Amino acid sequence: TVTGVFIGIAGMGDVDTPCDYVIVLGAGVNGTVPSLILSERINRTYDYLTENPDVICIVSGGQGSGEDITEAKCMYDNLVAKGISPDRIWQEDQATNTRENIRFSLALIEEKTGLRPTQAAVISNEFHLFRAGLFCAEQDLTMVGVPAKTTWFSLRANYFLREIVAVWYYIILGG
Repeated sequence: TVTGVFIGIAGMGDVDTPCDYVIVLGAGVNGTVPSLILSERINRTYDYLTENPDVICIVSGGQGSGEDITEAKCMYDNLVAKGISPDRIWQEDQATNTRENIRFSLALIEEKTGLRPTQAAVISNEFHLFRAGLFCAEQDLTMVGVPAKTTWFSLRANYFLREIVAVWYYIILGG
C-alpha cells in the first residue's frame, strides 16, 4: 500500500518546472505502429514540446522483438508527423529498459553538448514515473516527471500493480 502511494504521488508529475531537455521513455511498437501506451507518451510529448518551444527532446528506446523499427524511431516519426521540428528531437536507439533509457539519454546529451544536465523532464505514463525517478537518482539527475495519462482504466490498474512489484524488485535486487 505504501509503495502504491509513492507511485501515485509521483504519477501526478511536476510540469511547471522549466527544463532544457525532456527524455521520453520508450514502450512497445507493433511493427511500425506505436502501442497504446507509447501513443499516450507521444501525445503528451507533443503537448509538452508545443508548450515549451525551446526544449530539446530525447526519444529513447531500442528495437525489441515484434518491432520493425526502434521505439525511438517510432516516436521521432510520429512527433515529426505532428509538426515538431526534427532538429528538436534526438534519438537514443539502444536502450532496452528504463535504466538504460536514462543512462543512454544522458550520454547522448553529453555527447552532443559537452555537458551533462543535472535536471531533465521525463515523460512516461503516470504509473511508471516513480521507478523512472529511482533510475534518474542513480545518475544524479533531478527528474521533473511529466505524466502521460493512461486512458484505459484496466491498463492503468494492471500496470500500477506491476509497478509495485517492479519497485520491490528494484529495492531488493537492484533491478
